[in-house]
Amino acid sequence: MNKEQEQLRKNSPVQIKNKKAAFEYFFIEELTAGIVLTGTEIKSVRLGKASLVDTYCTIIRGELWVKGMSISPYFYGSYNNHEMKRDRKLLLTRRELSRLESATKQTGYTIVPTLVFIDENGRAKMDIALCKGKKAYDKRQTLKEKEDRREIDRAMKVYR
Repeated sequence: MNKEQEQLRKNSPVQIKNKKAAFEYFFIEELTAGIVLTGTEIKSVRLGKASLVDTYCTIIRGELWVKGMSISPYFYGSYNNHEMKRDRKLLLTRRELSRLESATKQTGYTIVPTLVFIDENGRAKMDIALCKGKKAYDKRQTLKEKEDRREIDRAMKVYR
């Protein structure tokens, strides 16, 4: 990911993160995919009313789908409102899809959504990652590193 793309993500008015994913998995490769949404779904996402808790991606008949993503019903949506938890299609190139499909056939690898954001054109995008699951000792190591960083940051604030 280059600096321009990273800056666009930071400037996005909406950033819905999957905080648990970094704790549960090692990220091997990260990609950005478009999401196919209905009218009331995109309005809810722009209001930040979505959640990536317990979501995962799967490849079905050569297409990438996100399962378990929760988008709250739009308040002004009347009878045209969407289902809260439905499968949503992700848009990637054929080459990226085939690479992900071959990687997920290996044991221990999965595809996990990490971030939903709105790009500069107003479209909803999702960062996904090819991941390998962490063992319990890896998770303990991650917690220890996080605590060490927190202590260093506290010490730096005291000395300023």
